[in-house]
Amino acid sequence: MYRDLQWSPAEKKIARKAYDSAVECALAKVMVEFKSRAVAAATPSEMWEVGAYLHQQRRELDEMFDYRYSQLPLVFARLIREQHLDEALLAGLSDEKRQMIRSILSLAGR
Repeated sequence: MYRDLQWSPAEKKIARKAYDSAVECALAKVMVEFKSRAVAAATPSEMWEVGAYLHQQRRELDEMFDYRYSQLPLVFARLIREQHLDEALLAGLSDEKRQMIRSILSLAGR
């Protein structure tokens, strides 16, 4: 279903800009939490916990951010649900793609 989607050059630019914005947002949130944890770490075991947190966040972000066009509707829905992406940044995508993203959101319980 998603594999059959056609992306115009204009839609590809919109998608890339929205995707990059979400990456920046997600990384900024991780950075804030990392700094807070690092400042609070007072023992070696707490220091290693900060490292474990970063490792876990990297795995989650690597899983979340997939720029294959066949996956973008799912990716964008997740990013909106997890508040890394404002749906307004997807303005300009076809109605079909935006409706697909909204349907995924409604199935996931937004």
